[in-house]
Amino acid sequence: MMEILGQFVDIFLHLDAHLNALAAGMGPWLYALLFAIIFCETGLVITPFLPGDSLLFAVGALASVKGSVISLPFVLILLFVAAVLGDAVNYAAGRYIGPKIFNRDTGVWLNKKHLLAAQGFYEKFGGKTIVLARFIPIIRTFAPFVAGIGKMTYTRFFVYNVAGAAAWVFLFLIAGYLFGSTPAVQKHFHYIIVGIIIISVLPAVYEFIKAQTVKK
Repeated sequence: MMEILGQFVDIFLHLDAHLNALAAGMGPWLYALLFAIIFCETGLVITPFLPGDSLLFAVGALASVKGSVISLPFVLILLFVAAVLGDAVNYAAGRYIGPKIFNRDTGVWLNKKHLLAAQGFYEKFGGKTIVLARFIPIIRTFAPFVAGIGKMTYTRFFVYNVAGAAAWVFLFLIAGYLFGSTPAVQKHFHYIIVGIIIISVLPAVYEFIKAQTVKK
């Protein structure tokens, strides 16, 4: 178990190296893999552990390399579509099966506490949650699910879904493309990935600490 966890952490911290290896071995099929990861990370409540922000940044960095198999314009459109479809599927799942599967306080992913946390975030920010949640791991996966349970009509959800997907995908891909190939970033890429993860979870940590302070 620890060996598997160690491999998982290594993939997270060295996404650039792993993507380069995959690009060399898979060629254009890498597009299909990237689409699947982004779709599952946003669309399936059982896979919030998949890389999101860090993967987009790493893909942008790979696209900036001369002769790369990754085309930035194509991957921008591809992963934008994956993110939109992922949230749409997640919304549908929340609408039809959400309350039935999130009824326990135990478990790692299918835990009612995650659902309640997303509901609290939703109540605080309203419809903007769908956009804001794109930038927060875990919350990103559960926000559309909560919207589907009954808080938002699909027409309204769709508008926020498209806006959030565009902001999230374009921001991280273009940031990776512009800065990922610089010597400083390449040399300290694993620190950049850790920094992205930390910054992404800070809002959720802040809300948690604030909630605990209010309780006291």
